Formats: sequence, C-alpha cells, structure tokens
Amino acid sequence: MYAAQSLKRLASKRAITAAFPKRALLVRTPAAAFSVDNQQGKKIDFGFETVDYEKKQEKVAEVFSSVADSYDLMNDAMSLGIHRLWKDDFVKQIGPLKPRKILDDKGNIVSTEPLRILDVAGGTGDISFRILDKAWQDSPEQLSVKITVSDINPNMLDVGKKRAVERGSFHELDFKVVNAEDLSEFESDSHDLYTIAFGIRNVTDRAKALKEAHRILRKGGRFMCLEFSEVVVPGLKQIYDTYSFNMIPAMGGLLANDAPSYQYLVESIRKFPKQPEFAAMIEDAGFQVVTYTNYTGGVVALHSGVKL
Repeated sequence: MYAAQSLKRLASKRAITAAFPKRALLVRTPAAAFSVDNQQGKKIDFGFETVDYEKKQEKVAEVFSSVADSYDLMNDAMSLGIHRLWKDDFVKQIGPLKPRKILDDKGNIVSTEPLRILDVAGGTGDISFRILDKAWQDSPEQLSVKITVSDINPNMLDVGKKRAVERGSFHELDFKVVNAEDLSEFESDSHDLYTIAFGIRNVTDRAKALKEAHRILRKGGRFMCLEFSEVVVPGLKQIYDTYSFNMIPAMGGLLANDAPSYQYLVESIRKFPKQPEFAAMIEDAGFQVVTYTNYTGGVVALHSGVKL
C-alpha cells in the first residue's frame, strides 16, 4: 500500500517533468554492441530469462497475444492511472499538428497535405487516438494528419480497431500488421513523425528498428519514443522495485489470469538500456538533436530525435 501511495504522489504534474535534455549527459555506447550481426547464433534476454536470439520475437508475440484483451485495463491498474498523464504529455510535446505546406521553387505555398504519422507498436490505439484528437483541435477545419497504427501483433490491433469503431474514428486511421524492424512497405523520406510508446523494449533488434525509423522519416521529421526507464530519484527505486516485482505480476494473475506475462514485462524494463545509453543508440541511428525527459522520477522517459 505504501508503495502504491508513494508512486501516486509522485505522479503530480511537478513530478512528471524532470528533464535531462543536454547532449553532454549522454554516455556513448558503441553501435556495434547493438548490432544484429553480433547477436546471430547467440542468446538474448527475454526478461531475466536467456533465450535463442531467433526465439525472442516469438515469445514476445505470445505475451501480447495473451494480454491483448486486458491490456488497457492492466495499464490503468499497474500505473494507478498515471500512464494517462504520461501519454497525454507525450502527445502534447509533439507540438502543433497543422497540414504540411507544399512549396514551389520560389518558396510559395502551392498546396497542403496531411502530416504522415507512423505509430509503431500502436496496438490498442492509445497514442493514435490522442494524436487524432489533438489534430482536430489544432486544425478543426480539416484533418491535418494521416495516421498509420502499426503493430506486429494482430490481436493487439484488433483491440485498437474495436476501440476506433466505438469512438467513431475507424475511417480516420489505417491499421497495419508491421514489424518495427522491417518497414519496407513504407517509402524512404515519407513520414513526418514516428511514435512508439512502450514498445521499443520488446523489439529484438532495436538498432535495426531505429535505423528503419530514420529511413522512413523526411528531413525535419521527428522520432518520439515513450518507454519505461531507470528511476533516478533517490529512494524511489526501492519503492518502485518492491511495487512492480510484487504487485504487478499479482495484478496480472488476478485481472488477466496471466501472471507470467506481467512478470516478463516487469523484468524487461530492468533489461532495457538506461536513458543515456538509449539516447546514444538513437544518435547512432542517424538522428540529431537527441534529448530525453524523465517522467515520474525516471519511471518513464520520453526520447526524441530529429532527422536533419
């Protein structure tokens, strides 16, 4: 109970934005450490378990097929509802969503077109729905975005499609089964924004996924990632560890009848690179102006990079 109350108190607006955006804070990690070539034929982490490299994607798919129907309920339960604040601020940080201006050789505006947005690991639609709502607020006269909701898991997308129908947004979104490591169906330099929330840590070859993100973005396009990270507030780490390792699998067993999947999710957070290390990976993929902002003392971090 103490852990839950402490986490909720730290979810106040003042606790949400402890920013560390300076590049000087980045701890460089050699790109080769994350190369798929270095992993072939070897083992890789699946939570605290070690599995064959080729098996991780299959095991992650099993996890999310199992939890798809209870995913949104469990997000509320696990985070005490705080995930809504994280996601709201994540989308707010995108900035104004106005139609893209098409210029002629003299710099005159000849037409406009919707911003193209790819929401990767978008599954149940939480981020895409927020972006869509913001787009209508920013440009009420016409829809200023064209959003593709992608996920490697069709079960997660089915939940998103159902939610889109219920909210009357189905025809404003495009749902596709896509692997973050292979975006070959999207042309290079074709998108204005790439978002991924709580998905990158489940990707087997993160370096490859980041390079694909860079490839499909136009110059000036932005990469935005929301992911669980390393707690940096003294005292909170112990509270957070006690809460997550004891309460979250128990909630998974009670609410989703699947404690093992939520045990993996807790463990996968601890195996994910720390904020400076992941920021360095984003730079290695070719992005510039790379920053990260901690939410709730580092429980979650927003990573951003621009293709220049």
